[in-house]
Amino acid sequence: MSLEQNIQVLVKDAVKALYGVEASDAQIQLQKTRPEFEGNITVVVFPFVKLARKAPAQVAEEIGQQLIANGQGLVAKYNAVQGFLNLVIDDAFWVKQLEAIDADENYGKGQQPTANGQQPLMMVEYSSPNTNKPLHLGHVRNNLLGYSIAKIQEANGWKVVKTNIVNDRGIHICKSMLAWLKFGNGETPETSGKKGDHLIGDYYVRFDKEYKAQIAELMAAGKDEETAKKEAPLMLEAQEMLRKWEANDPEIRALWAKMNEWVYAGFDETYQRMGVSFDKIYYESNTYLEGKSEVEKGLAAGQFYRREDGSVWADLTKDGLDEKLLLRSDGTSVYMTQDIGTAKLRFQDYPIDKMVYVVGNEQEYHFKVLSILLDRLGFPFGKELVHFSYGMVELPNGKMKSREGTVVDADDLMDKMIEDAKEISKDKVNTLQGITEAEADEIARKVGLGALKYFILKVDPRKNMLFNPAESIDFNGNTGPFIQYTYARIQSVLRKSGVEPMNHGVILDHTQGLDLKELTLIQRLCDYPAIVRNAGDNFSPAVICNYAYDLACDFNSFYHDLSILNEKDEQKRALRLLLAKNVAKVLASAMSLLGIEMPERM
Repeated sequence: MSLEQNIQVLVKDAVKALYGVEASDAQIQLQKTRPEFEGNITVVVFPFVKLARKAPAQVAEEIGQQLIANGQGLVAKYNAVQGFLNLVIDDAFWVKQLEAIDADENYGKGQQPTANGQQPLMMVEYSSPNTNKPLHLGHVRNNLLGYSIAKIQEANGWKVVKTNIVNDRGIHICKSMLAWLKFGNGETPETSGKKGDHLIGDYYVRFDKEYKAQIAELMAAGKDEETAKKEAPLMLEAQEMLRKWEANDPEIRALWAKMNEWVYAGFDETYQRMGVSFDKIYYESNTYLEGKSEVEKGLAAGQFYRREDGSVWADLTKDGLDEKLLLRSDGTSVYMTQDIGTAKLRFQDYPIDKMVYVVGNEQEYHFKVLSILLDRLGFPFGKELVHFSYGMVELPNGKMKSREGTVVDADDLMDKMIEDAKEISKDKVNTLQGITEAEADEIARKVGLGALKYFILKVDPRKNMLFNPAESIDFNGNTGPFIQYTYARIQSVLRKSGVEPMNHGVILDHTQGLDLKELTLIQRLCDYPAIVRNAGDNFSPAVICNYAYDLACDFNSFYHDLSILNEKDEQKRALRLLLAKNVAKVLASAMSLLGIEMPERM
């Protein structure tokens, strides 16, 4: 049993013995003892004051005495402050907790209630790229959050399906296609030496450049700006290309398939490098027709209406919103149509208990509308969708490097982070005996990407954030490299110990008493399962980050003040080695939930 469960049983027994009453679970209120008082856990005794018909301080004193007398040695001492009973837990309990943590290979992982013996299933959607440009800094935060949320929910006992919806059709895709046809001269990723997603992104930029030039020409000829935008030849050609695509024109479809394959290859390389993955990928080109079909059904049922120009709309004014376009006048679909179709297919494919969309906060309106429309169309899951809305991420100094001139490219960002890690850790790595250049590069990769991931994930995901590359790579402070360095330091200590720090039947001696630093570390380790639950309940990787940082700080304080390898007392040395080993185990576990790899040496 956990400490809380043990105390709950003992308090129930004490209240019954003292006052002849069976206390309910709700009456037994436990909390961490405040720092200014001695103790590990505090019992709030106010719920028992009426039962005892005594002052709160007297009730606390009586329950404290009872716990000392009949607590089976769990409570070493207590202090009563008004209606609060602060309990100091005996060192023997904490030593047993450390041994239990060491023995548990899955320490920190929890379970979800099952229905008919089936593990509940959560689908987490993230990434959602467009196939007209490479992934950028915004996608980095999205992917890291989505992947970490999936890992955290798995640790909490969910079966998780990680999914991606690729936006591979629409006017933006046609813009890249048209620009490549007009200006590409047959260029390919092979002939250009560029990743496919970067190559296509270049042509998306080229379209925009040429389109703006045409608008300027039309305005110089007397057209107003709005008319010029609509009548620019490039835009008219792109719209015609989209109509041909939806009509399955063989030439347009062949070009689309070829260019998309270039982009997918580029995306896969970026995803692999970033360390994120998906269990199922959906494509808008396959789901939009399902959405159109559902919209047509809704139209026939009177849920939607058609305007004079042929476009189809949903009137959401009764829901406190406005009117939403579902099909354009030319019959082409919009994002909302696609999302309706995708949701339908997903719930056909999987027995989903919870559907989570990891999408930026600028799309909050979109998901409110999606939930309402799915409910109107008769899908029972409509009201249950979860939009995990996160804030935007920016750089303090603008662009690090941008292929498009407006956004920070994900590949460039990762290159820069790894290069910075290599430069900063050069002196440290060179001191490692027998390390090869390839091993040094691998350490730099783990540190650079760890710095990137941790810095982005440690911020409350619902807030906008400023990503500072220089600050993130620091080996001191609340950073990924600091935690990685702490882990590597522990691995070095364990290697130098010359023994496997396992408790092979050795009864660790607690009669000498635990040092405060030892006790603090054990208690911090005991918090880990609750931290994982909290992170899952709140969909917050930041909770894991803060815990890992606190644990690393506690270990470094312990390491600074207490000897491990030079400790002459065999029992103390064994306990400290076991403690160090399990700090490393929990640090690695916590960081894995963030998608961060831990180097064995730094």
